[in-house]
Amino acid sequence: MTRKSLDQTLGFLRSLDRTASSGDVASLLMAELADLGVSHVMAGTVPVPGTPVRHHRNHVLINTFPMEWGKRYLSRGYAFHDPTVQRLGTGSSPFSWLDLKEGPLTTTSRRIMDEAADFRLSDGLTIPLQTLDGEIAGFSVSGDRLGIDPLDRGMLQLVATYAFGHLILLAGQGVAAPVRLAPREREALQWAAEGKTDWEIGEVMGISTHGVDFHLRSARAKLGTTNRTQAVAMALRRGLII
Repeated sequence: MTRKSLDQTLGFLRSLDRTASSGDVASLLMAELADLGVSHVMAGTVPVPGTPVRHHRNHVLINTFPMEWGKRYLSRGYAFHDPTVQRLGTGSSPFSWLDLKEGPLTTTSRRIMDEAADFRLSDGLTIPLQTLDGEIAGFSVSGDRLGIDPLDRGMLQLVATYAFGHLILLAGQGVAAPVRLAPREREALQWAAEGKTDWEIGEVMGISTHGVDFHLRSARAKLGTTNRTQAVAMALRRGLII
């Protein structure tokens, strides 16, 4: 992200902190992401296999998808067959629904995606996430036709990670122990938030890329996160970086 887009994103994250309900979060996200063609957002954790269908609703933190689609999805237990859900946990990079459609799918998985398109949920992007307790989670945006380029993906991943953390807090599930970062860990993470590569951070800090990787890995471990974007989002939320 450029400094300008980063400043705009940080401003939006501060606005998220002022929301008091999941509905407020949804409204703010929809207004912020409308220019990308986003018309719906959904976030939640993945039910453990064997969880009764009637309990799946408890895993949803935010959902603006059409109500009729939500009823069908929950009543038919689609969570265990949805290819977007199945893809979660296999990596941390955002993935496109259109890419999933082009790959091999089971008959049920393809039917789910076809039915979603009937509700104008034909194009989407899902960001894999994880709770501090290790639960697999995801944040999805969708619309008739999304306009998300590679630079937008970086911004969207940060926004999704931050918004998900705030939703966890609003649900009363996110009280975490204090974290103390070493000065070098904090500095490396601050430069990472600026969008710099390991090599660029190393040049600024006067250390090798291996040293940068060590500090960032240590910071991620202390913050309980699995990747750089999650670590940046968590550090921003806790006021460890600005």
